[in-house]
Amino acid sequence: MEIRAGVETLTVTGAVPGTRLRVEDESGERVATVVADAAGNAHLAFVPSAHRVLATTADLVEALASGRTVPPGRYVVVDESASPEERHGPVRVLEVDDLPDPSLYEQELHEGFGYLEVRDGVTLSIMVRLPDQNLYGPAPWPTVVEYSGYGPSNPDATEPGTLLANVLGFATVAVNIRGTGCSGGVFDVFSPGQAADGYDVIETVARQPWVLHGRPGMVGLSYPGITQLYVAATNPPSLAAITPLSVIDDLWRQQWPGGIYNSGFTRAWIAMRDAQAQVGGMAWDQKIIDAGDERARENQAIRSQNFDFESFGRAIGDYGPALAARRIGSFVGKIDVPVFLTGAWQDEQTGSRFASMIDAFTGSPDSRATVFNGHHPDGYSPMVIQRWYEFLSFHVAKRVPKLPDLIREFGPMLFEEHFGYQPVLEPDRFAHHGDDLAAAMTEWQSEPRVRLLFESGAGHEVLGATAHRYEAAATSFPPDGVEPRRWHLGTDGQLLDEAPPVEAVGTYLDDPDAGALGYATDLLDDLLRFAKPGVPTDWTRFDDAHRLAGETEPLTEAVTVAGAGHVDVWLRPSTSDTAVQATITEVRADGIEQRIQCGWHRPIHRVEDPVHSGDLAVDYTFAPEDRVPLVPGEWLRFRLPIYPFAHVFRKGSRIRLALSTPGRDHPFWCFDNPIEAGAAHDVGLGGTHPSALVLPVWPVGVDHPEDLPPAGSLRGQPARPAEPIANATASAARTA
Repeated sequence: MEIRAGVETLTVTGAVPGTRLRVEDESGERVATVVADAAGNAHLAFVPSAHRVLATTADLVEALASGRTVPPGRYVVVDESASPEERHGPVRVLEVDDLPDPSLYEQELHEGFGYLEVRDGVTLSIMVRLPDQNLYGPAPWPTVVEYSGYGPSNPDATEPGTLLANVLGFATVAVNIRGTGCSGGVFDVFSPGQAADGYDVIETVARQPWVLHGRPGMVGLSYPGITQLYVAATNPPSLAAITPLSVIDDLWRQQWPGGIYNSGFTRAWIAMRDAQAQVGGMAWDQKIIDAGDERARENQAIRSQNFDFESFGRAIGDYGPALAARRIGSFVGKIDVPVFLTGAWQDEQTGSRFASMIDAFTGSPDSRATVFNGHHPDGYSPMVIQRWYEFLSFHVAKRVPKLPDLIREFGPMLFEEHFGYQPVLEPDRFAHHGDDLAAAMTEWQSEPRVRLLFESGAGHEVLGATAHRYEAAATSFPPDGVEPRRWHLGTDGQLLDEAPPVEAVGTYLDDPDAGALGYATDLLDDLLRFAKPGVPTDWTRFDDAHRLAGETEPLTEAVTVAGAGHVDVWLRPSTSDTAVQATITEVRADGIEQRIQCGWHRPIHRVEDPVHSGDLAVDYTFAPEDRVPLVPGEWLRFRLPIYPFAHVFRKGSRIRLALSTPGRDHPFWCFDNPIEAGAAHDVGLGGTHPSALVLPVWPVGVDHPEDLPPAGSLRGQPARPAEPIANATASAARTA
């Protein structure tokens, strides 16, 4: 039997199957008992609040929900099957800041497929790709790392970040996180051990003689974008910069937006990660094993201990200490290297909560954000990627950014293959400085750090392509000067500047069909389709009885909204639990209704998180002690968060708000709604119960074209003919 102590984990291999293994800390206190599986493996990652045997999925869920990761310190493993009991150890469980002997980082990495050892002895599969020396000359080269649980180390396929960087003259090191691909260790989504492994990867790569300046950067979109944040927060001293694209701020809030289980994309994504982390689960890893790679075979022997995170996620409906430790949005302030962040307000996969982090990189010497309407893959689109290249040139290559002539010649054709159109590439913005890096950097650093792109999809003759019509700049997000503006729901389908003085009530019925309906769920198996123009959608409508809506009078001047908002809801429920969705649309002067943004909340979660809430943005603790059943027939006031966005509502348009059961108004996110068919809920419309929409209005506005973009052209924002609001009366809704 072998015991391996990792970063906040403890792993046993070679035990007799079925053996109960009791873990005790150095004071002799019993921490937990694990049971060796049929392969003789056992793994302790979460310590329950009180000692218990962790033998079933329910036991593990309880440990994750109420416990914490294994605290650093010394532990003994007691084999309870032996007579007398046998004690093994002690072994020392590490914390993220427990660094190994520096000699670990002297490993030699070579071009092609291989392995990299991290501090607890686990080896990670890697793929090293060097740039074309005929184009970019001999070593050393600027170098970047792509790190995720997809297939970055697959020798036969290249992840997008690696591909782009390699084509642009960067050496790349693509690494599979532990428990995935051919890497050893137990898979655990965004664990402390995964972050510590990333530290070791960066420090090992930095010492390779072919790495320019000895300081690699990191690249990646989505999963390999999120991992960058965790790794950078451990502060590897050799890390040059990170470029996280299309990321999240918290995995639990991704699984439970507003406290409602996301049974659409997030469930499917985590289930796929579980499947691909099984033995040979990616096919390419099995191919490597079948070719005789014994290390890959040995590394996968522990896969029997990989968690079923989809089941765990579904079971954990409240937010606990172990989950809070993985909320990356809470500690990005620790990151001390330059950051280039992008994201789309309507991202069909990850949503727009990433924007809450834009101003949170307080330790970074140069944090940049480019934000836009659009889809998940758009971080690699032509309207963004040249700024990404500029950033990497300045902070990793340490040279004035100049796009190679070959890329200018063939790049548009490459973009056409992936994004469906040939863009006109931007000129090199700093070429006038020649090779004077200091002068170019001075100009770069004088630019505002937040770039807002508007009306992507309407900026090229190919409608729906990743090209914006206009842009704005800001020094923060929300921009300085943003003010809360309140529109009150009225009795006749209105949004009014003043609250109606007379008590009034509107009503809507819960819609039992809504939760399963996204408007692009047919494309869950074709995610790359979202890079192309013209994503097909089926944006279904709520029946009048199933929503309560209001809209402004036609705007007498354009209104620019930038940031997160909320709906101040007065609700009189008829059930002890429900969930509410808010959908913001623009009803244009030409009669087209265009989706803008949504928000969700399950009001049994009563307590706002004071750290992440303010006059505009709202978040909740979601702690089990702050969950209180609703009282049917009793008024309740809560603030329903609207996810961040930026949009210019045109003069002559109407801003429309609809309250409903969650569903229908998002491409992929579906919801397991805690509702009862036929339940009717009252919403206060004035008097002592005035419900209102509150949005962050940027008074300075944004210069924009007067003409409307073609209907249906905007990426991530489906459009349809507007129908008049016909709210049901209380009596009609209850009898519908």
